[in-house]
Amino acid sequence: MRAILLTGPGGSGRTTLAAATALQAARQGTRTLVISADRTDTLGAALGVPTGADPVEPEPGLTALRPDPAEGFRDDLLTLQDRAAPALDLLGAARLDEEELTPLPGSGELALLRALRDAAAAPYDLLVVDLPPTPEALAVLALPEQLRRYLRRLLPAERQAARALRPVLGRLAGVPMPGAWLYETAARWDLELAGVQAVLEDPETTVRMVAEPGPAGADAVRTAATGLALQGLRTDVLIANRVLPEASADPWLGGVAAQQRKVLAEWDGTYAVREVAHLGRDPRGADDLAALDAPLTSAAPTPVSWPVADRLADDGMLVWHIPLPGGARDELELIRRGDEIVVTAGQFRRIVPLPSVLRRCTVAGAGLRDGELRIRFVPDPDLWPSAVNGVPPFG
Repeated sequence: MRAILLTGPGGSGRTTLAAATALQAARQGTRTLVISADRTDTLGAALGVPTGADPVEPEPGLTALRPDPAEGFRDDLLTLQDRAAPALDLLGAARLDEEELTPLPGSGELALLRALRDAAAAPYDLLVVDLPPTPEALAVLALPEQLRRYLRRLLPAERQAARALRPVLGRLAGVPMPGAWLYETAARWDLELAGVQAVLEDPETTVRMVAEPGPAGADAVRTAATGLALQGLRTDVLIANRVLPEASADPWLGGVAAQQRKVLAEWDGTYAVREVAHLGRDPRGADDLAALDAPLTSAAPTPVSWPVADRLADDGMLVWHIPLPGGARDELELIRRGDEIVVTAGQFRRIVPLPSVLRRCTVAGAGLRDGELRIRFVPDPDLWPSAVNGVPPFG
């Protein structure tokens, strides 16, 4: 199944274009599912049919869905409460009733991730996802990798091998040891998160940016490009939305159109841009969505590659190339933590495992050039293999 994830600054029209993309695909005979993470029914307003947690079919071949953040949240919390009943009873804690549970911040994001995982097993050819505005969308897309890392650190699977020793260890330590159910729950969560991560990392999954051409849109696209590259997500098309006609007798409209053309010229040299004309009104219903002519096909997605260049023979170092388009040097921070490196670029941060060859090296420096972060490593003599048959291991 191919997946197209749309994001952009708030108010850029990403929900409308997600609906238009899904409608166009369905009318071409592609079995399509469109999902929106918006709490309000902007997706239903665009399609002309109310949407919610129960799938609806606005047209043949098109299914629309808005996940309910409360449903999964209640089920998960009540299940956890039942499993932790002995500990809660020991503490004298009062149980929570289903009727009093309301979604907490973050439950909507988790509901969206669960919907993505379930969509991968559903009988559709195309998945179109209306993501939240870009900063929130990148935080959501980073969640599976981050949460799996937390689970591995807090509840490593290999510790389950000591299951038979838990009673003894508990008596020796004087505190209760984690029960088997806790590890089983962690394993289930890890499996579910792996399913979401598989969708995001699939070669058929691309992220599509939506923005109005203008100063604010240009800044938002530049920031989004940095965050998407840092997260390792493939992008294909930048949709320039609500583009005005070039010729206008109205001087105000002419000035705005000229400003748009200036930004479009800048984008054309960097992104695969597809223009969507302004209809002169807010699109509502199938006819308006069809008139938008949203791009369905796309250019080849930008490949995601963080290669390690071998410059041992010439310079005695290895160089890790990390693409960071739009990144600023004064907003960049690097920290090495054991076999991981923490990369911070502005408001975005990612913890990445080092390639195996770099784990036996020390960081010698880094630089940002032409939208690419280059980290220099030199072999650690204490960890690097010794010379074989008289040939030095490096340099």
